[in-house]
Amino acid sequence: MKKLIITTAVAACMGLSANAMAHQDGHDNNINFSSDSCNLKFNNKLSITPEVLNIEAASGVVAIDQDGNLQINGEAQSLSASDQTLLARYSDDVRGQVPQVAEIAMEGVALAGVALSEVGNAFGLENMAAMEEIMSEIGEEIQDAFYDGGTFVMDQGRFDNIGDTFDNKFDEKMEQAMEEMMMESIGSLLITLGSEMISSGGNMNDFEQRMERMGEQIEEKVELQAKNIEQKADQMCHDFKALALQEDELQARIPALANYDVFKVETKKSSI
Repeated sequence: MKKLIITTAVAACMGLSANAMAHQDGHDNNINFSSDSCNLKFNNKLSITPEVLNIEAASGVVAIDQDGNLQINGEAQSLSASDQTLLARYSDDVRGQVPQVAEIAMEGVALAGVALSEVGNAFGLENMAAMEEIMSEIGEEIQDAFYDGGTFVMDQGRFDNIGDTFDNKFDEKMEQAMEEMMMESIGSLLITLGSEMISSGGNMNDFEQRMERMGEQIEEKVELQAKNIEQKADQMCHDFKALALQEDELQARIPALANYDVFKVETKKSSI
C-alpha cells in the first residue's frame, strides 16, 4: 500500500512534466512537436558553433556565418545584399530558437525534481539522494545528446533519442531509486503513514481519500510550471514552422540551397 501511494503520487507529477515537455504523436518512444496544427521533423543535420551554422545533407555541407556569408562544400557563394541579409536573419533566428529544444527538456527534468521533492516532503522521506542523482544523470544525458564540445547539434535521431531517454531509462531508474529511497526512509515513512491513518480514524476509505487529496495538492503545485513549459513547447513549434518558411524563401532565391533545408512541416491527412 505505501509503495503504491508514493508511486501513484510520483507518476501523477511525472505525467505532468512529460506532457509539458512536448506533444507526443502517439508513439511511445518519440518526442515530437506534433498536434492538430503542428507536425515537424528535422530533415538534415544542423550544427551551431559560435561562429558558423552548418547544415549537413547527403549532397554536402552548407556553412552560414553571422553576417550571412554562404559556403557550399567549402566554396564561397556570390550573393546579393538582400539575399545575404536574409541568410544573416535566418542564421540569427536558428541560433536563438533551436537550442530551446534542450532548454525545454532540461526544464522538464527540473519540474520532475520539484514534483519528487514535494512527494518526499509530503511523506517525510529523509534520503532523496538517489532521486537527485537520477535528475543529474538525465540532465547530463540531455546535454550530451545535443552538445558536442561547444557545438550544438540537432537532427531527427537526436531529437527522438530524448523520447527514449525519458520513456525507458528514466522510468527504469526512477523505479529503482524509489525502492531504495523507501527502504532507507522506512522509519519516517511508516510514521507519516501511521499519522495519516490515525487522522482518518482507522477508516481505509477516509485514508485513501486523504492520500488522493495529498496527490492532488502536489499536482497543483507543479501544474502551473508544467503549463508554462507546455506553452514554451507550443511557441517553439510555431517558431520552427516560421523557420521552415524562411528556408522556403531562401531556397526560392538561392536554388543551390534546395537540398539543405533543416525543418520539414508535415501536413496531416484528414481521415473521413
